[in-house]
Amino acid sequence: MKPAKPGLAHPGLWGVWLGVALLWLLHWLPLPLQAAFGNAVGWLLALKPGRRRRIVVRNLELCFPDVPAATRRRWLRQTYQTSMRAVLEHGVLWWASDARLRRLIRIDNPEAAHGDGTRPVIWLAPHFVGLDMGGVRLTMDWEIASMYAPAKDPVSDKFMRGGRTRFRDIVLIARHEGIKATLFALRSGRPFYYLPDQDHGRRNSVFVPFFGVAAATVSALPRIAKLADAQIVPVVTRQLPWGRGYAVRFYPPWDNYPSGDLDADVARMNAFIEDRIREIPAQYLWLHRRFKTRPAGEPSLYD
Repeated sequence: MKPAKPGLAHPGLWGVWLGVALLWLLHWLPLPLQAAFGNAVGWLLALKPGRRRRIVVRNLELCFPDVPAATRRRWLRQTYQTSMRAVLEHGVLWWASDARLRRLIRIDNPEAAHGDGTRPVIWLAPHFVGLDMGGVRLTMDWEIASMYAPAKDPVSDKFMRGGRTRFRDIVLIARHEGIKATLFALRSGRPFYYLPDQDHGRRNSVFVPFFGVAAATVSALPRIAKLADAQIVPVVTRQLPWGRGYAVRFYPPWDNYPSGDLDADVARMNAFIEDRIREIPAQYLWLHRRFKTRPAGEPSLYD
């Protein structure tokens, strides 16, 4: 029997509540000041040796072996800075007004959100640091569905869920609910904001290249698209420099997808994400062990 999760008032959560209080205080500041603070904290964290830093270094080595080491070190620092900015700016998502969020997070081409407008839509949203900013901004204009991984503690979970559902009737689908809940949402006309580019182990994954390295990649995107007769409309949220906010951009819907070749379809997704990473390399989730799961017989790439 699993132990009960602690309640919101559990003494062990005082540190989390202090973090929430900090985000609440920061959200009153203009975004450029928040960005400067986040950049400073990120710069300090990038100097600290540790496991997470080694993961970022290794990811960049694997994906950009031909890039000069000095450039990779700059991307390492910027990865921490953009990530810390995104974390600290969550207070804006949770408490800022509708009008302020619309000023800070722009949608460059909202007319492209529904592709050709004839079928259900899956919004393919890679793990860039602006992911939550873009997701919440989209909920201001559309009733959507999205995959949701509960936070480890109830305080963070409360505020993350609240931020994602504060504007409209949003369907959050837990990963364990599987494809059925996703298909129901798509068939009801909701766009599905989908984040498929993390290593979740071997289950429902195939090994396809990611920057030339075999990566365990969830194969659900083509399978859901086929079952729901849905089209893929990628969407990327970029963090703008100097605290100018975030920009959401939709890409053209994919033709001939799925093609019927599962490995090729998943590889196509990875190739698209690679192209976007090359445009903003320091804004991808390099803190995650993207190559954690290895093909049978291969050693770990992080030891």
